[in-house]
Amino acid sequence: MTAIQEQLLHLLATHSFRLGDFTLSSGVRSDYYIDCRTTTLHAQGAELTGRVFFDLLRQQGWQADAVGGLTMGADPIVVATSVISAQAGAPVHGFLVRKSEKAHGMGRRVEGFQQKGARVMIVDDVCTTGGSTIQAIEAAREFGFNIVGVACLVERLEAAGRPAVEKAALPASFVSVFTSNDVKAAHLKLK
Repeated sequence: MTAIQEQLLHLLATHSFRLGDFTLSSGVRSDYYIDCRTTTLHAQGAELTGRVFFDLLRQQGWQADAVGGLTMGADPIVVATSVISAQAGAPVHGFLVRKSEKAHGMGRRVEGFQQKGARVMIVDDVCTTGGSTIQAIEAAREFGFNIVGVACLVERLEAAGRPAVEKAALPASFVSVFTSNDVKAAHLKLK
């Protein structure tokens, strides 16, 4: 794990991880909750998130023109990655996928970067069942993007999540920066 990843994990453990009794968006009950937005929207967390995802993109050799995902979990990751890429002199543009098509204006489901055939990386903050990640994959393909990779910040390690995302992503690969076990272990060390 790089020093930047360690710093980001510390922020996730400090700001985003909670023990308790929670109902997740999938309807599943859990004894912990991870709200990555409290980290990805934190000033230092945003910078670290952008660096980690930009580094991941380069390490995987995905050569993406843009990065995007389903609003709203992906929003801060997309912006942070785009900003860091521009600062590095290797711009990777951003796009967001709406949960449904807009009923007015241009009626778009994909906002931001709009080049059909472009190589894109799909991102998400937390992957549990993979539902939001799969929605983003499907919308991006429907728009005409070529998906070269899929990544999430924290994978919750639910039995159906990874296989569902991997199947939807094919032939692209799916990677996670951290697992819920990583974040939980770092959180427990804080006590």
